[in-house]
Amino acid sequence: MKDPNPDQGWYYNTKTGEVEHLDRSRAIDLLGPYPDEATARRALEIARERTKQADKEDADWN
Repeated sequence: MKDPNPDQGWYYNTKTGEVEHLDRSRAIDLLGPYPDEATARRALEIARERTKQADKEDADWN
């Protein structure tokens, strides 16, 4: 049965490397939601940037 009110966000599937919208794979394989397809395509880059920033903040705190 299809969800009558699907999440309108865009997701990046880490298993397939594909961007998904409306019909999505298992949540464990997804990054998001992102506001648009272009941002979802940058999901790994965004994750790297966020990790780098968090690592810097941790180093500064210590």
